[in-house]
Amino acid sequence: MADVFSLVRSILETTPGRWEALASRVPEEVFSRRPAPSEWSARECLLHMIDTETLVFPVRVECILKGEDFPAFDPDAGGGQNLGHLSPAELAERFSRARRDNLKVFEKVKPEDLGKKGIHGELGPVTMEELISQWAGHDLMHLVQAERAIMQVFIEKCGPWKPSYSDHIVGEE
Repeated sequence: MADVFSLVRSILETTPGRWEALASRVPEEVFSRRPAPSEWSARECLLHMIDTETLVFPVRVECILKGEDFPAFDPDAGGGQNLGHLSPAELAERFSRARRDNLKVFEKVKPEDLGKKGIHGELGPVTMEELISQWAGHDLMHLVQAERAIMQVFIEKCGPWKPSYSDHIVGEE
């Protein structure tokens, strides 16, 4: 398997383009549609990504590098950024700019830093390797979540093929 730096970088570098493609081409009403009342829309996933890209991952990387504990972050509370007025494409551009800046933060991490630890308020000790792996996994998880939210529009209309999507249907028992 590729080294952790190359693998994580490959995800961190490609995620913005995937968000830009979705946000600029999927109609806003579909991008903003919740797949179920308690599930996030693609838009809400992207807003969360902006929050974590500005308030979580770069902060946590810097904390571990300095030997400090992490500040708390509640993903359901949002980051306090009032971005509701922005279009999906503008949100994707905001995320892309933050990611470009944070790739510089990622580049500060060296092989000898992978074993360094910070303390997460709920999870306890976390190594740098675990944190950067979470960063890449988090990117993919919320892209999948956003695509799954968008997919519901098609699942509802695919008739006899609907059972093929049973693993992706949101909000049905």
